Amino acid sequence: MLKSAPPTTPGSIVSPDLDSLAADVVALATKAGASDAEAVVREGDEFSVTVRMGEIETLKDSGSRGLGLRVFLGKRSASTSTSDLTADGIRQLVDGAIALAKVTEEDPFTGLPETEEFGSLPGDLHLYYDDVYSLPGPERIEWARRCEAAALAADPRITNSDGGSFDASTGRKVLANSRGFVGSYRTSYAGISAAPIAADGNGHMQRDGWWSSARRLTDVESPEAIGKEAARRTLRRLGARRVPTQQAPIVFAPEVARTLVGSVFEAASGDAIWRHASFLAGKLGEPIAASAIGIVDDNTMILPAGIGGFGTSPFDGEGLPSRRTPVVENGVLSNYLLNTYSARKLGMKSTHNASRGLAGTPGIGCGNLYLEPGALAPEEIISGVSAGLYVTSLMGFGTNLVTGDYSRGATGLWIENGQLTHAVEEVTIAGNLAEMLRNVTALGNDLVFRGSVASPTIRIDGMTIAGV
Repeated sequence: MLKSAPPTTPGSIVSPDLDSLAADVVALATKAGASDAEAVVREGDEFSVTVRMGEIETLKDSGSRGLGLRVFLGKRSASTSTSDLTADGIRQLVDGAIALAKVTEEDPFTGLPETEEFGSLPGDLHLYYDDVYSLPGPERIEWARRCEAAALAADPRITNSDGGSFDASTGRKVLANSRGFVGSYRTSYAGISAAPIAADGNGHMQRDGWWSSARRLTDVESPEAIGKEAARRTLRRLGARRVPTQQAPIVFAPEVARTLVGSVFEAASGDAIWRHASFLAGKLGEPIAASAIGIVDDNTMILPAGIGGFGTSPFDGEGLPSRRTPVVENGVLSNYLLNTYSARKLGMKSTHNASRGLAGTPGIGCGNLYLEPGALAPEEIISGVSAGLYVTSLMGFGTNLVTGDYSRGATGLWIENGQLTHAVEEVTIAGNLAEMLRNVTALGNDLVFRGSVASPTIRIDGMTIAGV
């Protein structure tokens, strides 16, 4: 019998009925005529506060629950979703999905994975900790205030703020299909940030920030430490100026180097490959980067503290067990990243990288995606540059995945004789991603996961800095 889900209780997502709800929806869809069906249920709650100059600017405390359904009628398919989890709402969802599938075109590559492919990693992956809600509401607000206050107190040149924040959330996902798979897992998150504004003697202002996030509250850095680091990063931007147009080595700080890793993921994504919309199409098994480069997507990662990574999960968006996939090994492109659909289009096997929201068909997502670290300290990399740019932030979206052309607005610090000198702003850095990967000449030993995509410090030679 189809059961309606109980209401969400803020701060608690333990809801054992969700597994049976997902399975019931699948059964209802097949009874209505679907040859196969897949249901995903998500629920969660979120707390977020931002304070500015000590006063609350935004405050959100919410919970949500939703259901998505994908049905197949042979080689026809359709997806629908709803937040109405009453019996009537779910029946409308099923009827709507079946009706849509009947009018779609057949696709020979559509369909669930094969039955023997489904599975889930065993054991506790340490993705959920209930301490993210251990602070009472007033104390969560106070953490945001403390973070901002530490930044404002760091230096008299810090005169304003874009705010301090505290965020916490928990979530649960359940996936079930007509091939017999039912799986679920819970996640948690907590984080704080500060974004101070500093002014120099001439009134020219600069803004920067810093943050800390973790799956459990006890691993979040103190508000005072984050505020002070945000202040340090803001103050070093004072006196920024442009530099002459030139070709010079560029050193990417870890927080911006990870965007390069993300671009490689997008270029190696199966959807871009089968559409021939990537400069990596046809390059499988070929050298595409410097021999020291290794890029890995690891959906199974447990971090040194014994906590699951931000991209860790027991199964992917189609119910295939998570795995570790090398993308680039010793500079050679070793794998594309695929879900079942893109794998079938390419005549290959899924790398278990399906991502699934409530609505639509599965996409392709990364787990814990990272560039493997080198042996050099960041200071050693910088000391080896006679004249170049240390990039600390990027602006715009200037990567053409088809050609590899790369152009981004950048700010950072100028390197002169191996030393960081003055701040730099209003410049553009440009190159070609394929050439940039080959021209990586140094890798740092400072790989830290502050999110699901991470990189150490990288030095790339031969790029153009467009300034004055």
